Amino acid sequence: MSNLILIVIMFCAGTSVAIQPSVNARLAQKVGVIESACISFAVGTLVLLLVLLATGKMSLKGLGEIVWWEWTGGVLGAIFVSATIIIVPRIGTAAAMAATIAAQLVTGVLLDHFGAFDFKGAPFDFKRFLGCLCLLGGVVLIGRR
Repeated sequence: MSNLILIVIMFCAGTSVAIQPSVNARLAQKVGVIESACISFAVGTLVLLLVLLATGKMSLKGLGEIVWWEWTGGVLGAIFVSATIIIVPRIGTAAAMAATIAAQLVTGVLLDHFGAFDFKGAPFDFKRFLGCLCLLGGVVLIGRR
């Protein structure tokens, strides 16, 4: 699959990440913050389970090889979803997403630099530093009211 197709897929996924906090925050107004996060994860789990069943790719073969920290993805997701449910109604979707995107990209630059999780990395250089600085400046500009 070409990089362009992968970038388009991630662009679409990013759109869903921008919409999800507002949808979850509206749900939280009716059922509560933690309840909304739980419903979000439950529906997501159900959808993924249906995809696995439909594709016949249900496999737990590597379950015994998982190290403790590899289980934390769900915890990290729960923190993110819960935080957005609380914060989006207070500062707005754009400010929350600006902070989220800046944090993701700055963290990504650091993970790349150190080759974290044994993934292909890229060294931290002046261009990446300027990019991070621009992102953080964008957060300040978007977050001001």
